[in-house]
Amino acid sequence: MDATGLACPLPILRAKKALAQLSSGQVLKVLTTDRNAIRDFQAFCRQTGNALLRQEDNSGQGVHYLRRR
Repeated sequence: MDATGLACPLPILRAKKALAQLSSGQVLKVLTTDRNAIRDFQAFCRQTGNALLRQEDNSGQGVHYLRRR
């Protein structure tokens, strides 16, 4: 899912909506440019019980892998 150019809380809200469309165990890849997204996705996964598999920061673009609970 591409959430580049969006500021908080939009990347989280869009990811939440996308995760709702997935089956349990499926993985969602989210691209972001919001500088706070890494911390935001960590908190989101702790609160929702979805697994945060990996996060990368590639020259200002964040890549987040979330597994639906």
